[in-house]
Amino acid sequence: MPFTTTHLRLISPLIHPYSRSIRSLVSANTKRFRLSASSAAMDSNSSCVLVLSGKSLAENEIAESLKSNSTLKLPDNSEVSIHLQSEIVKQESFDVELFMNSLATNRFGRLLIWSPRLPSTHDVVSHNFCELPVGAVCVADVQFKGRGRSKNAWESPKGCLMFSFTIQMEDGRVVPLLQYVASLALTEAIKDVCSRDGLPCLDIKIKWPNDLYLNGIKVGGILCTSTYRTKKFNVSIGIGLNVNNEEPTTCLNAVLRKLSDSTYQFQREDVIAAFFNKFETFYDTFINQGFQSLEELYYKTWLHSGQRVIIQEKNEDQVVENVVTIQGLTSSGYLLAMGDDNQMCELHPDGNSLDFFKGLIRRKLQ
Repeated sequence: MPFTTTHLRLISPLIHPYSRSIRSLVSANTKRFRLSASSAAMDSNSSCVLVLSGKSLAENEIAESLKSNSTLKLPDNSEVSIHLQSEIVKQESFDVELFMNSLATNRFGRLLIWSPRLPSTHDVVSHNFCELPVGAVCVADVQFKGRGRSKNAWESPKGCLMFSFTIQMEDGRVVPLLQYVASLALTEAIKDVCSRDGLPCLDIKIKWPNDLYLNGIKVGGILCTSTYRTKKFNVSIGIGLNVNNEEPTTCLNAVLRKLSDSTYQFQREDVIAAFFNKFETFYDTFINQGFQSLEELYYKTWLHSGQRVIIQEKNEDQVVENVVTIQGLTSSGYLLAMGDDNQMCELHPDGNSLDFFKGLIRRKLQ
């Protein structure tokens, strides 16, 4: 039976309608901008505002070049308004200073593209990949065309942490494993924030291949896409995490309030900085030592060790059900399972089911 590699699904745990408008007020004397929100609905065809900033002088010079050359584009060629963070008088949402001060990386997250409202952060980084430095990140307060399965477009509400960033790899065999490194980095980053600030631990779990669950409820997801150019894989990683939005499911702060009397709240800026700090460490380990060096921690975090799964297979005109037990991951990133006959097999998603565990295809391993 032929098998093909499919893009694994994402992104948004965040399926909730929300509308917001942005107005830029320009002072003729200072040429500085104030970004604010109004209660009126924003037309999705309006200009998208992108605000650029950097961790150091080097990244700020890149930001200035991107602005002066009007480099950044959207896939549909809709209008883009580019500004520098230094031009912003007041920004009522993402705290760039808090993010940059919390960031302790050498590569990832150091060039920031922030927007009050975007079709998709993933489209920004993937469409402009070759114009951006590796590790550049795009963050949006509201996202109205987040990528989902079956070409669905989702509006993700205020309070969600939605971001995408760039990475470049040479070995295509390990690219599928990158989403697991990102998932693990996010769960461990949240634990780090809890430990640092003396909070109850939020034990976020990974549902293969790319969903994040808290107390049995989905709160996040990962999307990895890649293209191959000039002997390298250009990978865009998108992450959605419910931080401060209780709808449509739950969020980190809602669960925290049930566990603690503290008035502390997770901030998106703090979480994303903690993620990049952890991801950079995990990524270096992954590249230098392979994913097996992270497997033990990954298996402690995922939901599936020893899980029994029913596989439906066609045998002539009949559908036969077989039960297998999940053992771990194969070297290619698929599920490794054992049948009741002790035969090892690799499980692939069929690409049709919204729940991967209801659409698995078995391939026997020799």
